[in-house]
Amino acid sequence: MKNKTILIVDDTIVNLDILGELLKQYDVIDAISGEDAFDALENIKVDLILLDIMMPDMDGFEVCQKLKSNQTTKNIPIIFITAKTDEDSIEKAYDVGGIDYITKPFKPKELLARVRRELHLQELQAELKLLASTDSMTRLYNRRYFTKTSKHTLDLSKREKQNLSIIMLDIDKFKNVNDTYGHQVGDDVIITLANKLIEHQRKSDIICRYGGEEFVILLPNTSLENSEIVAQKIRKDIESLTIKIASNENLKFTISLGISQVDLEHENNIELALKRADNALYEAKETGRNKVCTKT
Repeated sequence: MKNKTILIVDDTIVNLDILGELLKQYDVIDAISGEDAFDALENIKVDLILLDIMMPDMDGFEVCQKLKSNQTTKNIPIIFITAKTDEDSIEKAYDVGGIDYITKPFKPKELLARVRRELHLQELQAELKLLASTDSMTRLYNRRYFTKTSKHTLDLSKREKQNLSIIMLDIDKFKNVNDTYGHQVGDDVIITLANKLIEHQRKSDIICRYGGEEFVILLPNTSLENSEIVAQKIRKDIESLTIKIASNENLKFTISLGISQVDLEHENNIELALKRADNALYEAKETGRNKVCTKT
């Protein structure tokens, strides 16, 4: 796991040295002013900021406000570390966006505990976010996330005047797999397919487990013709696979795929294109399986 990175902003070198030594288990970056901190954040992604309040030119409150108003840095948690102990300063620290407030002289063990707690909370929040948007078995996006992100992808495609295509696919005769070999083998087949889809994924593609053995791929900046090329590559790759299910038994399976393209001029969501892809998938199933069909 990547080590956490902490930015310490303090105009006193001695304080930077003390905090750097105390937090040596992390990747620590020093900044002696607000401007120095902004420069560092342009090039480095940090997980937590420890921020002094009393600094020349730009105090910690102003630094925090600017960080919170910037789209790139607004979600970085900030802990204030300062000699100011009056209630107005403490209240203002929270008002401008700080998540904690530690007074100087600080107790090393207390400071470490608060830093660890905040970093742990970040990990928990990231895990919860991942669970809310992904399918637990395949780790692909789930249907809920797909519905949400497809709206953004469609808006971007319209704005950039770029094609947007959809591939819908599922496993042929999947019920037979479950009935013959059991649900554990069925799960193995689904996971194997998901991993193969990831291998074919471009950076901009969005892959979703749509339900059961059915998957959807959203392909930005891709025409119907190019989507068919992608689909055929996936189909052939799956057809050539063999899953070892017992010491002396192997399993092969195939998929059917349906493709459509969003009409960017006349369609304001992807529902109609999804329906066309679903109809194309049904046609592939009805006309022999292990094939690709398109609907315009």
